[in-house]
Amino acid sequence: MMWMQTLPALTAFAFVSSITPGPNNIMLMTSGTNFGFRRTVPHMLGVALGFVLMIVLVGLGLAELFARYPLAHVVLKWVSVAYLLYLAWKVATARPPGDRAEVIGRPLTFVQAALFQWVNPKAWTMALTGVTVYMPPVEPWIGLALVAGLFGAVNLPCVGLWAVMGVKLRRWLSDTRRLRRFNIAAALLLVASLYPTVTG
Repeated sequence: MMWMQTLPALTAFAFVSSITPGPNNIMLMTSGTNFGFRRTVPHMLGVALGFVLMIVLVGLGLAELFARYPLAHVVLKWVSVAYLLYLAWKVATARPPGDRAEVIGRPLTFVQAALFQWVNPKAWTMALTGVTVYMPPVEPWIGLALVAGLFGAVNLPCVGLWAVMGVKLRRWLSDTRRLRRFNIAAALLLVASLYPTVTG
């Protein structure tokens, strides 16, 4: 079948775009470091399932909406940039774990992580590209289900790996000064991940 030839390319795109650094992965690594793996699981699931929902909704009409009204996409892009800069500031100024910080600092919830996909420029790029470039040439609803299902299967292990990387760094970052430096570096990476969006 012709659509079977599309799946390897779609799988490769899903893996590369899911495993490479971006706002989701940097925030998951930071969460794993600051809160541990168990408390980061809702964040991980929110990213993976929230992104699957995003692909479905993009496939059902948002891609056509942006094609028809380019200004809507531009406005969304700059709102997303502003929000990510705010998040970068929050990460950079996060208090290290301690008596009060454990109460003040909390990882993202499932709902917060799912909603975050809608202001994540990389997620928009992945969803729009997946639907418009890699969707198999079959019945639209079948093609959309394949793209969403494959991304869901690939994305969760990838984002989970970033959370695990954060956990592995936790012992080394038990020193307060190292943790502060790590959070500042993560915030700078978050800002740097916006470069393709701002210059594109």
